Amino acid sequence: MSTIALQAPAIELRDVCKRFGRTEIIRGVNLSISRGERHAIIGPNGAGKTTLFNLISGRFPISSGSITVDGKSTANLAPQEINRLGLSRSFQITSIFPRMTVFENIRCGLLWSQGYRYSFWNLLGRQKALNEAADQLLERLKLSDRRNLQAGLLSYAEQRALEIGITIAGGAEIILLDEPTAGMSHSETDSAVALIRSVSEGKTLIMVEHDMSVVFGLADRITVLVYGEVIASDAPAAIRGNAAVQEAYLGTVAA
Repeated sequence: MSTIALQAPAIELRDVCKRFGRTEIIRGVNLSISRGERHAIIGPNGAGKTTLFNLISGRFPISSGSITVDGKSTANLAPQEINRLGLSRSFQITSIFPRMTVFENIRCGLLWSQGYRYSFWNLLGRQKALNEAADQLLERLKLSDRRNLQAGLLSYAEQRALEIGITIAGGAEIILLDEPTAGMSHSETDSAVALIRSVSEGKTLIMVEHDMSVVFGLADRITVLVYGEVIASDAPAAIRGNAAVQEAYLGTVAA
């Protein structure tokens, strides 16, 4: 692999804009996220954070600018094609298969990375390596004792943990988590942070999060988005002391 390829950022956005009709939601965002970095995107409600995630993951097409994943342009790629570049994401609203068991949810997430394609004659129950991989991941998620429970019967925090498990099951090196601790109690949040720290070890993590204790506890770098524009992108200590950020967001959160 060339030196240039090794140095390519995990994610790079250049002058990215997104318009819905005449309304501009994302306005000229430039952002470079290094491999192995834990990066948080924060900002007030309506700042465009989830829209930015949707652009990076291919759910929405960009109106102008460019996005690269590991140096490869994502222009005109479908979400599943971007996923195969090594990027996976979770959603604000928990997205699992509620009538399938916890084990079956994780096993579905593993299929593509384990080499299983569209086949109607492979009986998954007989695939020893696949099932062992699913059980190992359940153990990491601390959901082994919920293995045979319907996923829809899990507690809210357990469902979020399961979704994180599905997100990482494909072996993606770049993980996008959209408000992973939203709606959790303090103890549930602490458990979620420990899980996120564990499963993102050695990977690139990008998260949208409103809980500042989570943000400052996990992130190597923080980007602040306000009205679709980046007003700051720096180390946590610098963000905490940034007057513009305090005025636009942190001061409001503290209040």
